[in-house]
This record gives sequence, C-alpha cells and structure tokens, in this order.
Amino acid sequence: MNTLVRPLANRPQADMRLFCFPYAGGGMSAFREWGAALPDGIEPWAIQLPGREDRLGATPLDRMGDVLNALVPAIIPYLDRPFAFFGHSMGGLVAWNLTCSLQRMEAGTPTRLFVSGCAPPQTRDAAAPQYHAGPEDELVEKLRSWRATPEAVLADPELMSLLLPVIRADLAVVETYRYTGAPLLNCPVSAFGGTEDEAEGNGTLSRWGELTTGGFDLRMFNGDHFFLYSARPAVLAEIARLLSPSAQRSVR
Repeated sequence: MNTLVRPLANRPQADMRLFCFPYAGGGMSAFREWGAALPDGIEPWAIQLPGREDRLGATPLDRMGDVLNALVPAIIPYLDRPFAFFGHSMGGLVAWNLTCSLQRMEAGTPTRLFVSGCAPPQTRDAAAPQYHAGPEDELVEKLRSWRATPEAVLADPELMSLLLPVIRADLAVVETYRYTGAPLLNCPVSAFGGTEDEAEGNGTLSRWGELTTGGFDLRMFNGDHFFLYSARPAVLAEIARLLSPSAQRSVR
C-alpha cells in the first residue's frame, strides 16, 4: 500500500479521482465520511503525510519543498484518469504548490483545484507569528482557538506529546513558506470559505482568482475555519456539482 496516497473508496469505474489534502495536524481521517457521501463517479483519495495516525512513527516533514519532493513521485502514478485536488487550510497551500509543480513538469493538470479555508500565497505575511517555533503553552492556546482539537486531548500531556511535533512541523511548512511567484494555472480554481472564519474572509479568498487563467469561483459556507465538518453536506454537494460531467463540459 502506498503510504502517502490512500483510497477512501474503491471505485475502479469512476470517471474522476479526487485527492484530498488535510489541514495542519490532520490526516486522512478528516475525509473518512467522503467515500460514502460522494457520487459513484468520483473516487476519493486522501493524502497521509508522515507523523500522523497510522504513520505516527515516521518523521514529519517541516518544509514545503520536502512535502513536494515526497508527493510528486507518489501521486503521478495515480494521475492516469481525470483528477481534481481539494485542500483545506495548509492542505490548500500544498495542493496549489503541487498543481504548479505538475503543470511545470507537464505531468498532469487537475480538472479543478479546490482551496478551502486557505489564504492565497501572494497574500501571506512573512512577518506573521511563527507559532511552530514558539513555547508549548502558546501553541496549545493557538490550537484551542482553532477549535479543531478536543479539550480532552489538549489537556492530556501524553496525547499532546504525540500531537505537538506534527503540529509544529505542519505549521513550519506554512510559516516558512515564501511566495516568489509562479506561472498562472490553466485549470479552474474554486475557493471555499467559512462565513465566521475571521482569518480567511471572502476578500482574501477572492484573490485566488489572480493565480489562474482557467476560471475562478468563490463559495462561502456557514461556519468557522472548520466549516469542513459543520457544513460537510453542503461542501460535498458543491464538489459533486462542480465535478459532474455537465460541469466539466462547460469549462472545456
């Protein structure tokens, strides 16, 4: 079994593969419900980076270049049919960088890139706080403010000793990343956001449209930064609509 790229549902007759990239600290379990919820024409896959869930013993990657060096050769064998990328938060930045790399290599282009709860690279502030290098109590408070980690986990020293190295590494991927320009994508980009996400509002998300010649749309869902869970049915319905055969024909 490929340790990086995992199927969430086995659909050999599906027309489309959807590769899902999790947020910082997350793993493929973030998308465990997607296999049953998406239509049969979409075969969902998840990216399982080292250091989490069943890869707990593997050293987590802490730089975007290392993540891409691992992902590119791992994912190319699975791009033998139409595919799309979906990334939430850190996963959106990874998915965009991977799309840029594949396009530059002429190794394949997604039919659509979904960037969810993720600020576009050209808007990121190099002077923003570097939480990955900060003290543990400050990092735990940041996790608490994101409301994605159960309080019982935050209060358990043993569990946190397993979680924090992965969180630090993932935050380092994002916080040390510097945008230096890139060729425009030639695929459609869809940005998703939460109506109560103070960090990634629709004004920021709309700037994803500057990075593609393939068309852009923005959809806001009820919820905070993790609307991925609270608005899951609506998110999945929109993905299914945009990846439907009729929608694919309309962008050709």
